[in-house]
Amino acid sequence: MKVAIVGAGVSGSYLLSRLEGHDVKAFELFSREEYDPVCAWGTSRYAMKEFSKRVGLNFEDYILHVGKELVMDLGRIGKGELRLKLSGLCTFDKRRYQLDLLKGRDVEFGKRFDKGDYDLVIDATGVSRAMLPKAEDLLVPCYQYLVKFREPPFDDFRLTILETMTGYLWYFPLGGNLFHVGGGDVFGRHKAPLDEFVKKHGGEVLKASGKAVRITPPELAQPFYSNGVVGVGEAIGTVHPIFGEGIIPSLQSSELLAEHLFDLEGYRKAVIKKFAPFKSPFKVVKAFVEGRFSFSKMLKDLVRMFVDVKLNEKRYGVRVGLEDMLLPFKRF
Repeated sequence: MKVAIVGAGVSGSYLLSRLEGHDVKAFELFSREEYDPVCAWGTSRYAMKEFSKRVGLNFEDYILHVGKELVMDLGRIGKGELRLKLSGLCTFDKRRYQLDLLKGRDVEFGKRFDKGDYDLVIDATGVSRAMLPKAEDLLVPCYQYLVKFREPPFDDFRLTILETMTGYLWYFPLGGNLFHVGGGDVFGRHKAPLDEFVKKHGGEVLKASGKAVRITPPELAQPFYSNGVVGVGEAIGTVHPIFGEGIIPSLQSSELLAEHLFDLEGYRKAVIKKFAPFKSPFKVVKAFVEGRFSFSKMLKDLVRMFVDVKLNEKRYGVRVGLEDMLLPFKRF
């Protein structure tokens, strides 16, 4: 097939390398100098190893920090901190990883996609969903700093839950004294506590970036394909609605597309089945957004979310008990 990939983020760069045997070209809106994956760079080392093998990369070469413990500061919604043991959660050099996926491939930086004679166009444009019809959307605005601390206040992963339960701050080690410190909240109330955190701990901001994240699950982000265009990754809602993690889900959707390249209806069905567990956390977030969350009424969805994480601890990179999962929600 002659295939165009629009967007060279994690999905687009992976598919460009993955679809060997086809005539594939990628178009990336940003120049090579401006090209920068805007996310916290956190993922599971075990799942990434398997994906990386398929495209000839050794994921261990890109790891910046392997976590031992994730601390959740419950702030005003609970008492003290919740400490979770980790099982492969790490940060990695996402920019270098994606550039290595693009190395030696047909990719044009700094250019918009112009319609051409392609058998298939893949929309890998992330939250912009530039090539597909509009779908139901729940977007979370996020902002992040690359911070250098002279004396880092913490040496491992950390989350601070915001009082509204519609967002949180994150603190992800990148090796040495460098950290990604960011925040996201449905109502946009994350910027002030984020700035306060950085100032309080004497951080030097080296870079600032912002974007929205789509947390609508794939079943509600349809259509996946239309008029010779098929979506992949965040363009079709492959970001966990509560955890905000989208790297592995984007690669999972990319693999499904590679397997169903000649059967797009089969791809749609496979994606909906694969990401069915995202429906319950989405219901929970939406209930908070609409001011109708009830712990007793949402308990089934919370337990379903726990079961998904428990059955896939290495994929999520964290070990969690039912009480751990439920604790932040019990106050409501």
